[in-house]
Amino acid sequence: MIKMRDIIREGNDTLRAEAKQVQFPLSAEDQKLAVDMMDYLENSQDPELAKKYGLRAGVGLAAPQVDVSKQMAAVLVPGEDENAEPVFKDVIINPVIISHSIQPGALTEGEGCLSVDRDVPGYVIRHDRITLRYYNTAGEQKKIRLKNYPAIVCQHEIDHLHGILFYDHINADNPFTADDDLVLLS
Repeated sequence: MIKMRDIIREGNDTLRAEAKQVQFPLSAEDQKLAVDMMDYLENSQDPELAKKYGLRAGVGLAAPQVDVSKQMAAVLVPGEDENAEPVFKDVIINPVIISHSIQPGALTEGEGCLSVDRDVPGYVIRHDRITLRYYNTAGEQKKIRLKNYPAIVCQHEIDHLHGILFYDHINADNPFTADDDLVLLS
């Protein structure tokens, strides 16, 4: 079981490295990593388990965050209420954004990261809509269109696979600078 102590923090070189492509069929080690990362997200979103194990809630966890430099990330964007199906749930392997909107999007509250133990205020400007191509753990190629929050979550996780942290997208001089067409999501 992945716990907070297993998640590396900013300053670790793995977080700034370009992760390697994952080979198929998945090795037993990669299969276990995929399951463990998704388990972390599920456990972290369960208030009782999160409290019991001291987990920070997460909607995404990339392999580099657990010090494995491979292009794999678990994503679990919950539904509107606790009984709803997740908006998006999968382990995305070798993901590529094949198209995106010109219109930018950002979260009004900014973004957080399990590998960053501090608050970094500002708009993290991303694409509001993306088309994502990736492989699942069975090696099947998937293509999905995402918008708003799920699109932002996937872009955050894909950035981890390329050595980019969320605050790299924040305007250092004026963190809350926004063009008129920016879609702000709360």
